[in-house]
Parts: sequence; structure tokens; C-alpha cells
Amino acid sequence: MAVMVAFLNLIIMLVVSTGKSLSLNYYEKTCPDLEFIVAQAVKDATAKDKTVPAALLRMHFHDCFIRGCDASVLLNSKGNNKAEKDGPPNVSLHAFYVIDAAKKAVEASCPGVVSCADILALAARDAVFLSGGPRWDVPKGRKDGRTSKANETIQLPGPTFKLSQLRQSFSQRGLSGEDLVALSGGHTLGFSHCSSFQNRIRNFDATHDVDPLLNPSFAAKLKSICPLKNQAKNAGTTMDPSSTTFDNTYYKLILQHKGLFSSDQALLDNPDTKNLVTKFATSQKAFYEAFAKSMIKMGSINSGQEVRKDCRVIN
Repeated sequence: MAVMVAFLNLIIMLVVSTGKSLSLNYYEKTCPDLEFIVAQAVKDATAKDKTVPAALLRMHFHDCFIRGCDASVLLNSKGNNKAEKDGPPNVSLHAFYVIDAAKKAVEASCPGVVSCADILALAARDAVFLSGGPRWDVPKGRKDGRTSKANETIQLPGPTFKLSQLRQSFSQRGLSGEDLVALSGGHTLGFSHCSSFQNRIRNFDATHDVDPLLNPSFAAKLKSICPLKNQAKNAGTTMDPSSTTFDNTYYKLILQHKGLFSSDQALLDNPDTKNLVTKFATSQKAFYEAFAKSMIKMGSINSGQEVRKDCRVIN
């Protein structure tokens, strides 16, 4: 057991240490107005479209979980290479234009200095803060990656994942069980299409049509939103009733068996993760602190090589 723990610790060290060392004052001299510029771009976009914060937060997650936080999710497909953004879990990502706008403004102020990966990390933080969530200092100094492959998006944790699969996915990236529960709280923002929770409301298993762990009235509501026939093209529902406010409602809903995804409900399958769900449902302050800490930890996985001039193409 001790050998196993030591081995896992070694993996975690390897994963985390792939990041170049980041620092809070990385651009202090070279781009002092960076954070103000990015925040302004996020603020302007959010004023016009309330779904922007959820989109930016999800974009950052999906970036960091494939090849680290290297802005590979921003690259466009080119020729025979299908990029991450065109992989099945990412086709619903949107608001790339916000990162483009921020990059353009940053380039006008300090050309060739700031990576797209850093801009995305800052934008995700600003998205959370603008939605009423916590604010944290973002370590900076990431580099942008030169590789983006759609087939690698299969590595993203999926909405049907069991707890063991979620734990494995997070631990491979040097993230703990607490990071898993805290970062899952990002589901307090946004919208889900029917396809992500369809497995819970029809043909669940050999004996149940509907997932027995799903609150029956909530299941009935989901069925009416996602009918078998004549389903609207973009049918779906908000992740929680306060879908544009970053709060701890997500955890309260899981305890009421009203979590949307199987992967949300799975957090109750183990005493450790269940205790954290209860803790965060009870204390928004505890959730905010844990979320900020886990975002910094996730955001430090990096393996990029350059500072892109245009976030959509390699130099």
C-alpha cells in the first residue's frame, strides 16, 4: 500500500511539474494592465449575453484536461487535422470570440507578450467573479501549445461517469477527491442539452426506465423537456435554477437527488465525497475557498511552447 501511495504521489508530481513555474507577477513589468483588459472584455460580453461566464469556465476546464492549460482548445481545425474544439464533447463550447476580443486588446497594449492560455485562465476567473462567485489571484506564465487533436477529447470526464472513473480522470492530472467535488461545483453555471442526461430518464437499466436515484418529480420534468418525439433541436435545461449565479445551489440539489448528470449524483457514492457535498451545501464560504484553491491547482497544469499571435492558429 505504501509503495502504491508513493507511486501515485510520483505520478501526481510528474503531472503537476510538467507546468513551467507560474507566478502572480509574471506580467508586472511587461503587461501591467493585462488583468484589467481581460476583465473588461469578459464584462462587455457578459452584458450582452448572460451565458458567456458559463461558457468561459467550461472552456478553461476542457482546455486544462487535455494536454494541460495550453489553449489547445482554442485552435481551429486545419487541413486533415481535426482540432479539440471539433471533438464531440466540445462542439457545444462557445464564446471563443470573447477570448479573441481580449487577445486583440492585450496585443494592442503589449504585443507578443501574453499567452492565450493565460488570457483564458484569467477570463475563467473573471467569469466566476462576475457571476457572484469568489475571486482569486491567477498565477501566470503559461505557454500556448502547438498540438490540438479532436480524438483526444475522449479523455474528458463525461456526464455518465461513475465515481471511480471521475476519480481516475482527476488523479491522472494531479487533482484530489476534494478538487473533484469542488470543481464539479462549476455546474452551478450553464445549460445542458438533453443528450447529457438522457441516460437517466429513459432505458436506465434492465429493471428501471428512470434512474431510481433521480427525484421522481424532477425526472418527470426532464422527460417533458426532452420528449422522445419532436424534440426541439437545442432542447435541454439549466444546470440549476440560478444558472447565471455562481453559488452552492448545485450541492443542495444533489442532496435532494436533483443533480442533472449521473456524474453529479455519483459524488454521493462514497463517504468522503458525500461529506464534501454536504459541507459545500451547508457553507457557501467553504465551497468558494475550495473552488478557488482547486482552480489554481488545475490551472497550473501546463505544457505549452509559445506565445501565439492569434489564439486560433499556431505561430
